[in-house]
Amino acid sequence: MTTAEQFLTTARRVVDCEADALHLLSTSLGDSFVQAVQTILDTKGHTIVAGMGKSGHVARKMAATLASTGTPSHFVHPAEASHGDLGMIDRDDVVVILSNSGETPELADLIAFTRRFNIKLIGITSKPESALMQACDIALTLPHADEACGTGIVPTTSTTMALALGDALAIALMDHRKFTADHFRMLHPGGQLGARLTKVGDLMHTDMPLVARDLPMRDVVDTISAKGFGVAGVVDDTGALIGIITDGDLRRNIESVLNQTARDVMTPDPMTISIDALAGEAVSRMDDHAITCLFVRNTAENARPCGILKIQDCLRAGVV
Repeated sequence: MTTAEQFLTTARRVVDCEADALHLLSTSLGDSFVQAVQTILDTKGHTIVAGMGKSGHVARKMAATLASTGTPSHFVHPAEASHGDLGMIDRDDVVVILSNSGETPELADLIAFTRRFNIKLIGITSKPESALMQACDIALTLPHADEACGTGIVPTTSTTMALALGDALAIALMDHRKFTADHFRMLHPGGQLGARLTKVGDLMHTDMPLVARDLPMRDVVDTISAKGFGVAGVVDDTGALIGIITDGDLRRNIESVLNQTARDVMTPDPMTISIDALAGEAVSRMDDHAITCLFVRNTAENARPCGILKIQDCLRAGVV
């Protein structure tokens, strides 16, 4: 067997081992998981997540996932808790502690604090007889599974299960709260994720280049030039959008355009987009039809435009 084949054999063994453990975890979930979700839902405060070592890294990720999906949460380092950070925990909070052994010495003060002040404690460990499980109100026991390292000393399978259990808690809570993409967008305004969730209404301009259908083209040209969008929307007497005139229309009708009205030159039934649509959808639509802007409507039934969106606005916002 070549070195490359050895690498791949080891990698596949690790992944298969952890996949088997996740299946065990899935089938082991029961009443205690339901109690944990309900306890977090019922709390008036925050969800505090703690752990040491590799469990601490998983706990940080769990707290971040909870916070970003509608469950106020933060991580508390157990060692720092013993030196003042216990003050970050309120009596209305619920504490989740991760420890594979359930016997980590640095957890003692944190556990004692929750017991003294009757703060709900959820424990996550692989050892049902451990001190953590004996002390907690709700015990989430990870099923027995060999660590993927083969020696049983490197946290691999156990941390993968703990990570997945944290995700399961977060998503169960999120689903119950009916946490939508709009809520998610409010908590993720930055980066590519924020850009992907940007709505058309966030980027559109409300100072629109609109003209009446009987307006002479000389005045239409003035409106197009003044607004700077390269287009003008043509509206009827009710304000409904019935057509669009572009710079290209002006060039194609250059010899006669000034003797016509807006309705003579316009392209009828122009493409529009909903104010609630994702900006990415607007970019895709403009790209597919080789256009650079779209008029925006409030609803599909309302023909009156409420804004205009340029492709440059989307690109500046990082929407691709």
